[in-house]
This record gives sequence, C-alpha cells and structure tokens, in this order.
Amino acid sequence: MQTQQENGQLKRTMKTRHLIMLSLGGVIGTGLFFNTGYIISTTGAAGTLLAYLIGALVVWLVMQCLGELSVAMPETGAFHVYAARYLGPATGYTVAWLYWLTWTVALGSSFTAAGFCMQYWFPQVPVWAWCVVFCVVIFGLNVISTRFFAEGEFWFSLVKVITIIAFIILGGAAVFGFIPMQDGSPAPGLSNLTAEGWFPHGGLPILMTMVAVNFAFSGTELIGIAAGETENPHKVIPVAIRTTIARLIIFFIGTVFVLAALIPMQQAGVEKSPFVLVFEKVGIPYAADIFNFVILTAILSAANSGLYASGRMLWSLSNEKTLPRCFARVNKNGVPLTALSVSMLGGVLALFSSVVAPDTVFVALSAISGFAVVAVWISICASHFVFRRRHLQSCQPLSALQYRAPWYPLVPVLGFILCVVACVGLWFDPSQRIALYCGLPFVALCYGAYYLTRNMTSQEPEHVAE
Repeated sequence: MQTQQENGQLKRTMKTRHLIMLSLGGVIGTGLFFNTGYIISTTGAAGTLLAYLIGALVVWLVMQCLGELSVAMPETGAFHVYAARYLGPATGYTVAWLYWLTWTVALGSSFTAAGFCMQYWFPQVPVWAWCVVFCVVIFGLNVISTRFFAEGEFWFSLVKVITIIAFIILGGAAVFGFIPMQDGSPAPGLSNLTAEGWFPHGGLPILMTMVAVNFAFSGTELIGIAAGETENPHKVIPVAIRTTIARLIIFFIGTVFVLAALIPMQQAGVEKSPFVLVFEKVGIPYAADIFNFVILTAILSAANSGLYASGRMLWSLSNEKTLPRCFARVNKNGVPLTALSVSMLGGVLALFSSVVAPDTVFVALSAISGFAVVAVWISICASHFVFRRRHLQSCQPLSALQYRAPWYPLVPVLGFILCVVACVGLWFDPSQRIALYCGLPFVALCYGAYYLTRNMTSQEPEHVAE
C-alpha cells in the first residue's frame, strides 16, 4: 500500500532496532521509576503485581489491535487516522489533540526534572539554564533527520534497558541472599509480599491505580506513530510488537517483583523513588550517582520520544486537512520543522506553567495527560473492531491481512472494557479525580473545536472503507 508519505513527504528510514527501542524508551520512564512506589503503598505488594499483570494484559490487547491496523495501513499519525476513518473525523481530531497534549506536557515536566538531576552534580547552576540546554539538544536530535533522532533514541533506551536488567539481577540476588544487605539484615525472601496480607486495603485500590499503571505502560503505541517512517513496515511492525510486549512484561513484572520484595509497604510511599531505596539497601557503590545518571537518561529519552510523537501528530492533522497546510511541510531531510517547532513551544509553555503555577495549571494538564493515554487506547480498540468488521462485510478473506489480531472480537472488546474500567477507577481516588474533571471537558472542547473550525480549512477527504 503506497502512502502519501512515500510520495515525497516523510521518509522511511527507521529500522527494526530503532522501532523496538523507540517503543521501549517511551515506556521505561518516570512511570516505572517513580509511580511504582505510590502503587505499592496504595495496593500492597501482591496488589501491585496483580495491577501490573492486568496492565500488561491491557497493553497486549491494545497492541494486537494496533498491529493489525498499522500493518494494513502504515501511516504517520496512525491511531488518529484510524479513528477518523472508522469512528468519525471529529473523533480522530480529538484523539490527535489528546495525544499531542500528552506528550507536550511530558516535554515540559521532563525538562524540569532533567534540570533537577543536573543540579545534583552542579548545584550552583540554576534549573532553567539546564532546561535551555536540554531544549536545544532534544530539538536538534529531532530536526536533523528522522534517522538521527532514531539513533539517539536507540542509545538513550539502551542505557535504560541495561539498567533495568542489572536491577532485576542484582535485586533478585539480594532478595534470596546471594548479595548481602548493607545493614547486615537477613535476606527478606518473599516475606514482604505477604507481610500485610495479600490485599491489605481490599480490591478497590487496584481499580483506583489502573490508570497510573496504564500510564506507566504508555509509549508502546509509538510503534504505530512511527509506522509511516519505517522501512518494510509489513515485516518490521509485527516483529517490533512481539519483541516489545515480551520485553515489557519481563522488565515490568520483574522490576515490580524485586521492588515489592525488598521494600516494606509502609516505606514505599515515603521515598521519592523506590529504586533509590533498593540501591541503598543492597549497598551498591556510587548508587546515587549511577541512579541519577539513569534517571537523567530516562528523562531525556522520554523528551526525545515526546517531541517526535507530538510533532508527527500536528503533521498528520495537517496532512488530513484539519490544520493549516504549513504544519505538513517538511524540510529536505523529511522532517516536519513547523510541527516540531510548535510542539517544542507547547513544551516550553508547559515548562513555564510548572514553575509559575505548579498547583493549578500544570497539575490540570498532567491529569489530562494521564486520562488522554487511556482514551487513545480506547480509540485504538474501537477502530480495530470496526476495521475488522468492515473487512469481513466486504467479503475479503482474512488471509489478505498480513497481521491479524487473534480471537476477534474478544481482543478489541476486552481491551475497550478494561480501559473504560480504568477511567472509572479514577473517580474513586480523590487525588486523581481531577483527571476526569479536566479530561472530559477537554474532550468536549476538542469536538466543539472540530465542528467550529472544519469549514475554515479544506474539507477532509472522504475515506474509503477497507
């Protein structure tokens, strides 16, 4: 299937290793490094493992749906294009803006966090100075070329992957006594997993933390975003999806098991990062410096992926004729410079709001960000359900699909239901309820904006059902 990207716009320069590391890099970030402590303290050790297992199931379901769609139609913009085609243009428009906002807000918070990491080594340099430096670095990685961006993200992600593997091995050895604890205490074994009972606060906290868990897994969908710039997408995307899901389950479940086994439930919510506490308990030399470097790498990787994703969303909206054509222009290297620049500006505004109004504007934006990821996953499942139904109604054989999600319609329906349940769970947690208060009106605003502005740009072309 030839796409508009191949006709002189975005270039297919990403390889399998780039696509796998882009997805892994987008996932292994602050959600895993920071949120896990909150989830352990809320649900208990066994509850956290169960929550992450459910999260892994949701990711697998969503990625099966996205895999079938992106192999059949490898387009930059991916799920927003599919939503527009199979759920309606207004829904596609809303999904694109939700996803753009998710990563743009992440840009601002990433630059702030990276500045604080650098202050650990250079306390005399203000945070804003480091923010400027990292803005230039990340913008440069994205602007030079897609291949240069992908190569930078490959090495960023490699550092995180190696660290996670080392953490699981060293932490697991400490759990069972192969590495002595720093304070001389006996190895905890599996005692912390059941010390407070299997579910000390019942099952409701698991439901309440599902959006936080899903947000920790967010980034896997970047495979769909990058499909339009990948060499041989029909071969590369299925390999990337299978490899990414398998590694994520091993990384996340293995990491959560080690954290839950080494950290008592009462201590987990006190530390800023549970990883720091584990490193201290095991007594690894220079643990603080090592972990600070890893966190910095993780943050810059997330910012790198975030600018890429948000820029491509604006390009895709323009390519679908729901934004001015200037956003679809690319330079000689196939990079949408205007879309990237506006996305970076949005990230700088989010960064500014995190400094000026951390308790109001930025908190609200961050709440929408978490809600938006799950909303995008809902749209992927719904788009796949309609896509396969239309494919069957057209009397085309299933063999025509080069990648098929198994057990249709169970996979898209179950994925849809679990994502909706995760959003409902937000209502039961007062600290996260703001996500619904901000997210639902934002969705309504996007729908309203689409209908108000659709006549100001060229009419969106009619799409032929598959």
